[in-house]
Amino acid sequence: MARTAEGTPGAPHILIVGGGYVGMYTALRLQKKLRRELKTGDVSITVVDPNSYMTYQPFLPEAAAGNVSPRHVVAPLRRVLPRCVVRNARVTELNHAERWAIVQPLAGPPERISYDYLVMAAGSVSRTLPIPGLAENGIGFKTIGEAIHLRNHVLAQLEIAESTDDEEIRRKALTFVFVGGGFAGVEALAELEDMARGAVQYMRKVTPQDLRFVLVEAADRILPEVGPDMGRWTAEQLRGRGIDVKLKTFLQSAVGGVIECSDGSSFPAGTLVWTAGVKAAPVVRNSDLPLNERGQVKATEYLTVEGVVRAFTAGDNAAVPDLTQDGMFCAPNAQHAVRQSKVLADNLVRALRGKSLKPYVHNSVGSVAGLGLHKGVANTYGIKVKGFPAWVMHRTYHVSRVPTFNRKVRVLADWTLALFFKRETVSLGSIEQPRAEFELAATADAKPKENAA
Repeated sequence: MARTAEGTPGAPHILIVGGGYVGMYTALRLQKKLRRELKTGDVSITVVDPNSYMTYQPFLPEAAAGNVSPRHVVAPLRRVLPRCVVRNARVTELNHAERWAIVQPLAGPPERISYDYLVMAAGSVSRTLPIPGLAENGIGFKTIGEAIHLRNHVLAQLEIAESTDDEEIRRKALTFVFVGGGFAGVEALAELEDMARGAVQYMRKVTPQDLRFVLVEAADRILPEVGPDMGRWTAEQLRGRGIDVKLKTFLQSAVGGVIECSDGSSFPAGTLVWTAGVKAAPVVRNSDLPLNERGQVKATEYLTVEGVVRAFTAGDNAAVPDLTQDGMFCAPNAQHAVRQSKVLADNLVRALRGKSLKPYVHNSVGSVAGLGLHKGVANTYGIKVKGFPAWVMHRTYHVSRVPTFNRKVRVLADWTLALFFKRETVSLGSIEQPRAEFELAATADAKPKENAA
């Protein structure tokens, strides 16, 4: 049965698919620009996302390492979007020609929602390859759940190594492999290696020298966003920390937890983290929107969908022309997504009011990356910075970009407390299976009855 959002019958209904960077920031801007219309019901906005929060992904490495509380890197959508209808659901099919979308709620049957204007901001998912053993042993790093799981998993591997005398088990548990040398892979590796070295200080059997961290990258350099010189410097810094950086190398197999690489190396590893790229969310393939060869929605410089009316798009799921570089497209990063959402929202309001649209033009300010506590690398406005100053720049920039004042204060509080107290290195892996102990107790209680019978 078709449903529409709350609003005056016949009033324009805006459907925003996705509550990430583009989805949330677009909705925030629309709330401001259309305040009067939303109040009177002359316009309605629906935001559909499987999660009830937006994740600030640049802080996932720090959340995984315990520098920032996981709750402080997410923004609750219902709280920040009080004038929008927020639906925790997944859009499974979309027909823009007829202006409807099929929405699958967290519980219950799917529903059909009609709309007048579309904002496709579904974002991206991990891009995997058909590598044997990857699906069974790999851990992604795009969501807050994956970051929490990875933290618990790494700490649990250290506990396994501390609790056994079997050298093969210890060697496997203390080997951590990260595939992908972009921001996500390098920052996650650097932060977790830093955390692991701090954690083993409290152990008797495991020493920092026992830890083996491996970075596998298919290209000839890492962190291409900061430039070749800074990428080489970062690789040297990681190697100086004892991290094995394998360039021009592919992961070929991970069956049974045994890592096999294209350079001929083969070794067991208890941890395999996959950060080798992303692809557009599946919903774009289940729509009638035009896609390019990479499966992204074709966008114009006005952030409208190419050849389609009343449809806008931006972010990771869109191929947005970069007007500052001929023939290039905007990189799928937070810097572009936040700025695109502002232009997109303004253009949508102009479209509602019959005004001409403005193009999206943005010269990149550069990139910053954290490499663990007090370590970083940055290339902003052509100025290259390394070490502690870059780490300060990294934190300053990202705390300024975290949505809502509430979250900024909480993140700053986490960092301030870290100046006086050591990082917590407790694994809470049991929270992923909270009923395990109860089920074990229930099974034990049932056994005497079965024996008596």
